[in-house]
Amino acid sequence: MEHSFPYLIVDATYLKVRRGTRVVSQALLITAGIREDGFREILSIDLMDSEGEAFWYEHFEMLKERGLHGVQLLISDGHTGIQNAVQRAFLGSSWQMCHVHMHRIIKSKGIRRSDIKNVVEIVRNGIQGDFQALQNAIQQLEEMGYKSAAASLERFSTDLLNYQAFPEEHWKRLRTTNMLERVNLEIKRRSRSIGAFPNGDSAMRLIGSILIDINEDWLCGKRYLTISPPVDEMTRSPRECPAAV
Repeated sequence: MEHSFPYLIVDATYLKVRRGTRVVSQALLITAGIREDGFREILSIDLMDSEGEAFWYEHFEMLKERGLHGVQLLISDGHTGIQNAVQRAFLGSSWQMCHVHMHRIIKSKGIRRSDIKNVVEIVRNGIQGDFQALQNAIQQLEEMGYKSAAASLERFSTDLLNYQAFPEEHWKRLRTTNMLERVNLEIKRRSRSIGAFPNGDSAMRLIGSILIDINEDWLCGKRYLTISPPVDEMTRSPRECPAAV
């Protein structure tokens, strides 16, 4: 790959695919990156039997063989398979737990409806503050009787603030996987009428065409992050769009 990718965002969505006479659920693994020049790019997709560690590790190793380099931070949900694969494949890089997924986990821990707004605010202050603010949030949840929620926040505490090691103007983009959540929504919208794909190849053809369109929009659109000296957007014509990897 010509460019380095300091930031990776990874996610998975599930598709129904026919295998002979039965229909199975398969995981579509998607990796997107933010390049050193600030533009986004979809790097790869894989259709696997699960999103376990072995499948993610294979996915990451394939990207490295294609020349992926310079990864400093990888953002994803809290799936254990992703975490373990990141530790093996990207030594020296950091993993960031998506804040949106963290909020979803907390809300699933039996929070009373009357306390949801307050709990959300407590968690937000913790994960957008410093380490002490995060510890204070854990203690507040425990004092409110939400021990399971506090335990979940404690479990991910070492990986909720890694985004703060990077330029502050990048923080909003690096706290979540929202960039890929929107991609997954488009995949679901375009494939909803199909139901079950006839086979894996047909699924990859359709998803591939969707992602090619999205990738072109990203590369020919506005810079996602200001990392290197900005290009004058007023002088960059559509024919000068950065080339896809």
